[in-house]
Amino acid sequence: MIASIVIGAAIFGYASWAVVKFINKSKKGKCAACDLRKSCTSGCGTPPEMK
Repeated sequence: MIASIVIGAAIFGYASWAVVKFINKSKKGKCAACDLRKSCTSGCGTPPEMK
């Protein structure tokens, strides 16, 4: 019983963390959240305040 509660809590915790991470990345925008933003040539411009 305790093992299933611990496993359930771990799964729920990971799912919550993944949702929060996704929401935070989506707030930044497509190119700002990308891991390749410094070397990407897809046409996303860097805002003037970040140069």
